[in-house]
Amino acid sequence: MRLSLKWLSDYIKIEVIPKRFSEDMTMSGSKVETIEQLGQDIHNVVVGKILSVEPHPDADKLVVCQVDVGQAAALQIVTGAKNVSAGDMVPVALDGASLPGGKEIHAGQLRGVASQGMMCSLGELGLTVHDFPYAIEDGIFLLEEPCKPGDDICKALGLDDFAIEFEITPNRQDCLSVLGLARETSATYQIPFAMPQTDVQGGGADVSSFLHVQVEEPALCPRYMAKTVTNVKIGPSPRWMRERLRASGVRPINNIVDITNFVMLEYGQPMHAFDYRLLEGQGITVRCAREGEEIVTLDGVRRSLKPSMLVIADEVKPVAVAGIMGGEYSGIVDDTTTVVFESACFDGPSVRTTSRALGLRTESSGRFEKGLDPQNCLPALLRACHLVEQLGAGTVGDGMIDVRNFDDTPREIPFDPAWINQFLETNISEETMRKILLSLEFKIEDGKIIVPSWRQDVEHKADIAEEIARMYGYDKIPSTLMNGAVTVGGLTPAQEFEEKIAAALVAQGMNEIVTYSFISPKYYDKIGLPPDAVRRNSVVIRNPLGEDTSVMRTTALPSMLEVLARNYKNRNKAASLFELATVYMPQQTETTPATEKRMVMLGSYGTTDFFGFKGILESVLSYLGIQDFEFQAVPALSYHPGRCAYIKKGNVLLGVMGEIHPKVLRNYGIDTPVLAAELDFAALLAGAETQVQFKPLPRFPAVTRDLALVCDESVPVAQLELRIRRGAGALLEELRLFDVYRGEQLPSGKKSVAYALVLRAEDRTLTDEETDAVMQEILKNMQEIGAALRI
Repeated sequence: MRLSLKWLSDYIKIEVIPKRFSEDMTMSGSKVETIEQLGQDIHNVVVGKILSVEPHPDADKLVVCQVDVGQAAALQIVTGAKNVSAGDMVPVALDGASLPGGKEIHAGQLRGVASQGMMCSLGELGLTVHDFPYAIEDGIFLLEEPCKPGDDICKALGLDDFAIEFEITPNRQDCLSVLGLARETSATYQIPFAMPQTDVQGGGADVSSFLHVQVEEPALCPRYMAKTVTNVKIGPSPRWMRERLRASGVRPINNIVDITNFVMLEYGQPMHAFDYRLLEGQGITVRCAREGEEIVTLDGVRRSLKPSMLVIADEVKPVAVAGIMGGEYSGIVDDTTTVVFESACFDGPSVRTTSRALGLRTESSGRFEKGLDPQNCLPALLRACHLVEQLGAGTVGDGMIDVRNFDDTPREIPFDPAWINQFLETNISEETMRKILLSLEFKIEDGKIIVPSWRQDVEHKADIAEEIARMYGYDKIPSTLMNGAVTVGGLTPAQEFEEKIAAALVAQGMNEIVTYSFISPKYYDKIGLPPDAVRRNSVVIRNPLGEDTSVMRTTALPSMLEVLARNYKNRNKAASLFELATVYMPQQTETTPATEKRMVMLGSYGTTDFFGFKGILESVLSYLGIQDFEFQAVPALSYHPGRCAYIKKGNVLLGVMGEIHPKVLRNYGIDTPVLAAELDFAALLAGAETQVQFKPLPRFPAVTRDLALVCDESVPVAQLELRIRRGAGALLEELRLFDVYRGEQLPSGKKSVAYALVLRAEDRTLTDEETDAVMQEILKNMQEIGAALRI
């Protein structure tokens, strides 16, 4: 909202500079964005009176003028303008003057004759004929304003004003008006303000003899009011009105149109003036547009209307789009003689929807869409008619049309000073609260606050507390800590475990990725899932963006392979990635369509082989505090049948790891081995030993033994290690594989596996007898899988 300080001073007198005014209004809740001095680009330009006009001695198209600018001696100015004569009052830019656009004026010579300044046109002062209708477009601006030589031109032309730009929040639509901001100014400085005059003499023919109004959509039009004006005389508005419109950013047009714009800015109530002779029939109907209807709006654009759009129509056609813009063929023209003034209130969401659909946003729609007060229609209509009579623009008719579709019962809120102080944590007296509320034009009766109709944003006691706080001064309210229990922020154990996993994988040279949880059903074909696979049963999205994002994934493997394939196609020689992914397992209940499950997904190519990848997993699991886990060679879907293993801790499955099946890799266009792992986050968290215990350095010596075993080629090394650990028990400190032998000295189908064992007891030195007993127990366990000591 752009506010002219001159206009504001018509209703309230304040003795502060614009900068201080802006600071005070901002502190009381009306935030100021900018301050603009209207004539700030015009310097050293004064009023001059032409004393004489003589021909230039050496140029037929130039004249030499002697101009009185209020100084001891007249100035000599050479000009080519044809419309100047002795006695004219003109703007004169003196030597060193500056004009809008950065133009500077200096004394000089024109065709050998000295010129000590420049007489200015409208355009050179940044003005148009709309600002001063008596002037001409081309030529020197001949002033008709009351002024004398030497007067500052800004003051003479009304450019000595400040325009304050306010940022009005959507809930304070009442402040989209000069009067609304005058109320805020009055409350801020605790001084009274005067409302403008709205008395109307009337005397013209009654409106009922001209017009009848029907509202077919009462929900979309809470109120519609109209009055008529006859004997209309179209002409320019007076200077004071043009000044205020110009300062507010509105171009003056003619007296009738200017009145509607003036009232819209003054009261915040948009109005429209119809040329009565262009209304076919004697009726106005507020209705929704009919299928196929069109209207040419005032901007000259033909617009197609939809049945959801509210329009103002005569008996034949729409003549305005309700709350947005009038039609081209109902506007005010130079020979208009009878006018219908409309002052109405329209539903905000309806205006907003129509404005967006038509791509047409106006000052009117910007106000209506925020929700206006229906009770503001009457004073705005009376104000417009008062201005008609004040300007002598016509004869106002008696009576008025008023179609009401709203409840004007005022809202009441309990007045509870104790609660307000408790809510604000203040100690403001009840007397101060009453003074603030009364200054904002609230009423207090019988312990209740009666809210003004224009304050639609005030609904609860908290809103009343906000009004008191902002006017009392936020800077006066001390800062305090919150009372009651305070929750200490921090990470949950699961969140801490996630960070630990990510840190461990990054330390292994892997990069984290994030992929979408919704995928295409075709992804299951690419990873080789059979038609009856359980993991094909996915949660289907009701309104997907497309088939490629139509189901929630049950496995993160295809998402990882998509990213690896993209890197491979872009000639990235190696990639090692991980994701803390979420998968969704479908349920059969409506309230819980899916169960979310967190998975740790790893994928790599070009960096290591199967055993190196297994080593990475072992290091990460150990870092996470997971002990006594084992790898079991088991074929799994999507993985190479001979290079795949389950990771288990006891009977709990932690995940699966292995090399991706070559057929699956061909589906992704990858020609190099890819290693992947899918780990169950919940199982990892449950199996992790989070409590770190101190272990002192050993005080007793260790015993080392080498153990070479012969077993079938099909026996996994992991099975041998499991039985060694089981037989040695707590005495085993370290186990290291150092040799695997296949050769002529062994029978066909056999292999030799050699381990180095380190045995130690914490409380004693082991004897040979104890060590031999441990080795015998290990060999006994080996009999379960057909392994024996190599001799």
